[in-house]
Amino acid sequence: MAVEEEGLRIFQSVKIKIGEAKNIPPFPGPSKMRDCFCTVNLDQEEVFRTKMIEKSLSPFYGEDFYCEIPRSFRHLSFYLFDRDVFRRDSSIGKVAVKKEDLQKYHGKDTWFQLQHVSADSEVQGKVHLEMRLSEVITDSGAICHKLATRVLECQGLPIVNGQCDPYATVSLLGPSRTEAKKTKVKRKTNNPQFEEVFYFEVTRPLSYTRRQFDVEEEDVDKLALRVDLWNASNLKFGDEFLGEVRIPLKVLGQSGSHDAWYFLQPRDNGSKSVKVDELGSLRLNIVYTEDHVFPSEYYSPLRDLLLRSASVEPVSASAAHILGEVCREKQEAAIPLVRLFLHYGKIVPFLGAIANAEVNRTQDPNTIFRGNSLTSKCIDETMKLAGMHYLQVTLKPIIDEICTDHKPCEIDPVKLKESENLETNRENLRHYVDRIFTVITKSGVSCPTVMCDIFFSLRESAATRFQAVDQDVRYTAVSSFIFLRFFAPAILSPNLFQLRPHHPDPCTSRTLTLISKTIQTLGSLAKSKSASFKEAYMAAFYDYFNEQKYADAVKNFLDLISSSGRWDQKSIETPIMLKEGSVKLTAKTFDGRGSCRFMIKRAQGRNRFGRKNFKKRWFRLTNHEFTYHKTKGNSKGEAALCSIPIENILAVERLEEESFKMKNMFQVIQPERVLYIQANNCVEARDWIDILTKVSQCNRKRLSTYHPSAYLYGHWLCCKLSADTAPGCTPCTGGLPANIQLDVDGDRETERIYSLFSTYMSKLVKMQEACGSKSVYDGPEQEEYSSFVIDDPQETYKTLKQIISSVHTLEQEHAQYKRDKFKKTKYGSQEHPIGDKGFQCYIPQQSESSTYSI
Repeated sequence: MAVEEEGLRIFQSVKIKIGEAKNIPPFPGPSKMRDCFCTVNLDQEEVFRTKMIEKSLSPFYGEDFYCEIPRSFRHLSFYLFDRDVFRRDSSIGKVAVKKEDLQKYHGKDTWFQLQHVSADSEVQGKVHLEMRLSEVITDSGAICHKLATRVLECQGLPIVNGQCDPYATVSLLGPSRTEAKKTKVKRKTNNPQFEEVFYFEVTRPLSYTRRQFDVEEEDVDKLALRVDLWNASNLKFGDEFLGEVRIPLKVLGQSGSHDAWYFLQPRDNGSKSVKVDELGSLRLNIVYTEDHVFPSEYYSPLRDLLLRSASVEPVSASAAHILGEVCREKQEAAIPLVRLFLHYGKIVPFLGAIANAEVNRTQDPNTIFRGNSLTSKCIDETMKLAGMHYLQVTLKPIIDEICTDHKPCEIDPVKLKESENLETNRENLRHYVDRIFTVITKSGVSCPTVMCDIFFSLRESAATRFQAVDQDVRYTAVSSFIFLRFFAPAILSPNLFQLRPHHPDPCTSRTLTLISKTIQTLGSLAKSKSASFKEAYMAAFYDYFNEQKYADAVKNFLDLISSSGRWDQKSIETPIMLKEGSVKLTAKTFDGRGSCRFMIKRAQGRNRFGRKNFKKRWFRLTNHEFTYHKTKGNSKGEAALCSIPIENILAVERLEEESFKMKNMFQVIQPERVLYIQANNCVEARDWIDILTKVSQCNRKRLSTYHPSAYLYGHWLCCKLSADTAPGCTPCTGGLPANIQLDVDGDRETERIYSLFSTYMSKLVKMQEACGSKSVYDGPEQEEYSSFVIDDPQETYKTLKQIISSVHTLEQEHAQYKRDKFKKTKYGSQEHPIGDKGFQCYIPQQSESSTYSI
């Protein structure tokens, strides 16, 4: 969620890895151990909670958390809690990082010392105050000053124990002053409107005969106003402190008035001395990102330059490839690049281009796509984004079962518990591996189209370069991603792929590790499988799977997911069965030349369709064709009654029930006729539509519109047009399947790429120098330039020049925005209350003469 600010959208996000805690003080009881969990808080609002680790003083969490932050905040806090035998949670300690300090720890594994949790320090929210100092002449003629203080409202106060009944106390701090005044309690709100005024005399009334009273006036500049916020509690422990503000009266200046918002501050006790490390420490990795996104037209030059990357020759001279060259980690370049190219539908040609370049640089087919290159990181990121639903439907049910059942699967004799049986454990593990292997190799038709297109490109590049050397390279190029980088990691760490909410317990984690290693080896198609394992017990276990049927299943699966409807499906030599079943059908031809025996021809509109025209038939779908037979038995060997090549399927859509007064209807539209089919139930209808859409999605002549109802009684029931060849009246639903449509903001991703280029500007300049050096000196490269891949110095230099120009233009826009913001923003406004350190870091300090400067 973005915050709109004068034509600019501001996005905040945070990615956190909660590692582990250590040296937690023991519980003051016989066991000494604690049951601990950790929470992530924006100020006082909890946004995430880890699972509980039982009986440990050094709990390991290993949990990742990502969120978009929809509001302003001051602290990112982490609380470590202990749950006792009565299921009561008590805080052990906390880590609080100020928003302005988050960049210090960006992307670094850091041990933070746990600090004591004190009610006096747990504050959030802001208060709006008005102050006015005025002279008053008393009845006796003496002159005194009165301070009028208005407490208008508060915003964002914390909710304590499920409720917030706030009130404020106002007092003037100075010699011999103890008086405190109190507002009314506002019930059930953390945004109270007080609108109350309090008066204080700030000088003692003096008579004109000063000699009579030996008393000096108070120095107003040495006085201060204190406003405390409290939560009215019904508990015996008294009201809870919510925060305070201290304002020196010198802010009144010559005008004698002051109106500002203030952030509430913690109460300074100053008496507690805490020993370093007495509460232990917490290991965290925090990546906080704040994107300031301009309107789309600002990014056109850089965005267009990036999106042309796939067509640049050579691709190493493209803007996207250069980003990968200058970034410290390929991953930080891959994330915004993949999201940008997916958003604009250009991911497949881009990945195809950089993959082909990497294959051509690879000398050994056994090392193909094995490094952490830009290609591998981009494909990893694409699979994570596009394949998340695919993982849900394939792996989640059995992963849930494994995590719930806790069956023993340890097969290392050294780690075996006394109560466990080795053969039983092997059988449990073999059962799980078999089930996961089967569900993966049968899931080819569910693989997202964009992944299939990428795998087709990888397969073609690898086969073209290495087919003569290694016949299996077309398989290993794909398996190195789908098994090694997709399924195996998802099995190993299901929480990182949204398959489980938390990191599994140690016993389940061990089971998943053994399964992942076996699945990875099965998918690798290695020549000597047993030799792939260092451990003898794994090699012995793998003998269960040392059969040809497993290799054949892997090859069939890889064949299916690396064939693309964009090209000839028959590039796969053997037809692969995708789905079969019994359904009812009838058909409609547009020119009287129907070629299928059981289809009803339209003889000049005299024949009408009805239930009697529907015939029950056995349907079969392969990657080559869609056929039907009279019965299931006839489908084995005998010729089909009708065969429809996949490339002839123009659309697959639902058919409205009113057409034939029948439910669960759908239509398969071909160039000269429509096949109307009734499935046995709604789930089967959806399955047929999904799979037929999937295999035909990239057909070149695919329709963009269709008729949702049938053509009956001389017109289309949907749009009432009389011509049976009239174009469709409704947009087709084919396209990117709903489950992989991404919520991507193209401008935000371009802004992130600009930020990366800006961060690594010195490397861009060095790369320019490397291009010049390579062009002039056709000899050994200088060592400082050797890390860059430069195939064409002139083309690369040209692209670098365009990148640097675009980045400088955007830098100027950001600088101008900051200057404008400085001019328009008041320190002490509702948006930037006094005490907003983030605002002070964002713009230069205001001058000392500012009304709101204290």
